[in-house]
Amino acid sequence: MIARYSRPAMKRVWSEERRLAAWLEVELAALDAWAEVGVVPREAAAEVREHAVPPSPARVAEIEERTQHDLAAFVDAVAQELGPAGRWLHYGLTSSDVLDTATALQVREAGTLILERLDLALAAVIRRAEEHRETVTVGRTHGVHAEPLTFGAKLAGWAFELERDRERLVTALAGMRSGKLAGAVGTYGGGDPEVERLACERLGLAPEPVSTQVVPRDRHAELLAALAVCAASLERFATEIRHLARTEVREVQEPFRSGQKGSSAMPHKRNPVVAERICGLARVVRAGAFVSLENVALWHERDISHSSAERIVLPDAFLALDYMLDRFAWLVDGLVVDADRMRRNLDASHGLVFSQRVLLALVGAGLTRDEAYRLVQRHALEAWDQDRDFRELVAGDPEIAERLGPEALTAAFDLEDALAHVDVLFERLLALADRMSERKEEAVHA
Repeated sequence: MIARYSRPAMKRVWSEERRLAAWLEVELAALDAWAEVGVVPREAAAEVREHAVPPSPARVAEIEERTQHDLAAFVDAVAQELGPAGRWLHYGLTSSDVLDTATALQVREAGTLILERLDLALAAVIRRAEEHRETVTVGRTHGVHAEPLTFGAKLAGWAFELERDRERLVTALAGMRSGKLAGAVGTYGGGDPEVERLACERLGLAPEPVSTQVVPRDRHAELLAALAVCAASLERFATEIRHLARTEVREVQEPFRSGQKGSSAMPHKRNPVVAERICGLARVVRAGAFVSLENVALWHERDISHSSAERIVLPDAFLALDYMLDRFAWLVDGLVVDADRMRRNLDASHGLVFSQRVLLALVGAGLTRDEAYRLVQRHALEAWDQDRDFRELVAGDPEIAERLGPEALTAAFDLEDALAHVDVLFERLLALADRMSERKEEAVHA
């Protein structure tokens, strides 16, 4: 991922320096385990642990020019600085034992950062939802006015979707807490299951129950799919903001800093550029999910067709989503909401948003649903086509008047009554906020 869309903490997780350090963590955990089962002399293992340091990426690259194998170059670079005890480094391991187990460590770190960003975004959405609990707006289906809702209710839906995204990510990240030191085809030909158990325990991982030469890639596919679904959620929210920011709608606007320029040519422009950026980066994360599914099917016990692609899509998916979550939280926190414009837009469709309530009132008064529908639809189309007030047309229809008195008609067009059940949504949102607080409290005491 280019620097423009990389936040420093996540960038460090996927840096070459961190990758080599993670490799060394795995090597040392394995060496300690070999010492514990009595194969490697304890003093040799202690000496290696005391003196081994991650080599520089430049040094590994220099050796790789000769070996044409990055992990072998890494082992050579570390062992060369250890003297005779260095011969025990990488004992009984194959390259993927180190690569896949170290990747699990990096994913764990990256996952922690993603969940932190997601929690901040979720908190921002809940705050703004509560703020706009009673901000009336119009709901749209197919891009056309449907029925009234509140802007807070719209945001409440976003909050629950983000919570589902979090649950999916937690599950997928748990699935990646898997290490393997099972050797070339997963049968411990040069190793020992007890060494794998001890080493994984030291690293905070669980041994892969049955591996080939690699950890099965369905785990990685689940993870990248969860990242992609979260990115798709952010894209949905950002797309909504973009639509609501259109000149013809103008119900929301992105934060706009002093001195900011919306266009190099047109000084009046105030474009939803952050929302558009989120939508664009969602495509990148989605592409990673596709690649991860392609990586599941490898030849026999392993080929390396997954390796080159995974080196790109795994870091990039985390980096992009981390950036997207950060920008989305900023966007929601500073979103400019024009409540007056929302109300004017609601009123612009001449009361048509109450058509279902009139329909239901007529059904309640004895008409069949089809009779009521056609009667209401006739006036609705006239209001739309001739720019007339829907309520006046309905009130002036003798066929409706004989079934609906003035009180019933007033009730059908009662905006407050139409939104009476929004409170139920916010009771659920409050419960979600409480769960978040409990989760945060548990994390503090963990």
